[in-house]
Amino acid sequence: MVYYIFERIGWYFRKTDNIFWILTLIASVIGCCLIASQQRQDSVDFLKTQMIAIGIGYVAAVLISLVDYRSIGKIWYIIGSIALLLTVSVFFIGMRVSGTDDTGWIRLPWGITFQPSELTKICFILTFSKHLAYLSEKDRLRSFLGVLTLLFHAMIPVILIHLQGDDGAALVFALMFLIMTFAAGVQLRYFLLLLIGIACAVPLLWTSVLNEDQKNRLAVLFSSDDSMFQTYGWQQYQGKVSIASGGIFGKGLFNGPRVAMEMVPYQENDFIFTVAGEELGFVGCSAILLLFLLMLFRLLKNSARAGNVFGKNICIGFFALISVQVLINLGMVLGILPVVGITLPFFSSGGSSAVCLYLGVGLVQSVYMHPKESNRLSVSSGVFQESALA
Repeated sequence: MVYYIFERIGWYFRKTDNIFWILTLIASVIGCCLIASQQRQDSVDFLKTQMIAIGIGYVAAVLISLVDYRSIGKIWYIIGSIALLLTVSVFFIGMRVSGTDDTGWIRLPWGITFQPSELTKICFILTFSKHLAYLSEKDRLRSFLGVLTLLFHAMIPVILIHLQGDDGAALVFALMFLIMTFAAGVQLRYFLLLLIGIACAVPLLWTSVLNEDQKNRLAVLFSSDDSMFQTYGWQQYQGKVSIASGGIFGKGLFNGPRVAMEMVPYQENDFIFTVAGEELGFVGCSAILLLFLLMLFRLLKNSARAGNVFGKNICIGFFALISVQVLINLGMVLGILPVVGITLPFFSSGGSSAVCLYLGVGLVQSVYMHPKESNRLSVSSGVFQESALA
């Protein structure tokens, strides 16, 4: 029995993408170290929650990876329905947790809180990948009606999550939509039409969609008003000071004085990169960015070796999720973008995010472990080339 168990474990590690596993686990370990350092003076045990979430997510990812992603794709309508029900449930039983300004959370038994939008991101990757693959197989990916159905598909989570007050997550969905459709081969003229539509809608968005708090978060990036700086710009200012104080090599893990004094509000979450800046310095921050680049490169490589269009789209979808959240989070921390509540993947404290990210890892590993299918890659086998030449 013991021999059989070790034989199966050995088989799994021969079949799976060990490099991607290693990269994600390294990111999670470093993230846990940064969270542990941040909570030195805090009564809330963020580290315990994070480690439990990573453990649950890892086990779930392994189980998902063992299932052929094509079989999972066959029940896309069930997965999409679950995501939709969870997202809509927030309007009835949603709550706000400390450090957030939206009601995008629900309370589960044993006092656990869960953010449905995190799970919806992973479900969206799967259902939208299936949608793209279907249109590609039917040769409708270049038709106006086909692209319009993709837009309607993406607008469902964008609008629902915007109405919950979580515009950061809504922005992530919108950018995932753009990246996935571009990679699938949707022609550039449709993106140009969308860009013109957005440009025309900017005045309406500013006057009727954004609230005063959101407008101030944008305005503070260009303002020299001390009152705005000490309110809406305070967290970003303190974050930049913490990063600058680390110098080249940092103060050392668990030795950052500003971290100990909790100078940056909610540093364990969206601003975890400032802990790395102070304690690990420029070298440590560069290593984290390199880790993300390697992770993204691996996702693109897995997409290229996928057995069909559906598998390619899943890898591109997870690539879009990670890259978009990293760019937005770093833009927030460095004061280039407004604070919109986007976490740094695998690093920021958050049980919902940690578990759901590993669900995405499981899907990518499933694509890697089940590559064999017919050689027909349909219309979008050219992926980026077709979009560029359109």
